[in-house]
Amino acid sequence: MAYEKLPGIEGGRGGCVCCGCQHQHLPMSSLIAVGFGVAQVTKNGQVVYDELDYIEDEERIWTAQDAEDIAKKDPDNDWRIHLEAPLSERHYQRQGEGLWVLYKKGNGFA
Repeated sequence: MAYEKLPGIEGGRGGCVCCGCQHQHLPMSSLIAVGFGVAQVTKNGQVVYDELDYIEDEERIWTAQDAEDIAKKDPDNDWRIHLEAPLSERHYQRQGEGLWVLYKKGNGFA
């Protein structure tokens, strides 16, 4: 499948002290979790991971590396990580091996 690589944007500060850093390229050690809000990995718009599915078992919460390990087995797809929290919103698209690029950010939903 061919997909459009979205233009990256600059990261920077935003949101609260705990989740305010918006990396331009998501570090592989980053947790795909926000606690209160939405944290998902999608493949072509379909959810393949949702933090809420693992809320009772923190050991199974994914990192960006977990998403990368799955995505590199099926790389010709539009893989994205969505992190929507009360004071910070970040969206990343996979654009190469180990490269998850910030393409959208916002102030969250509070």
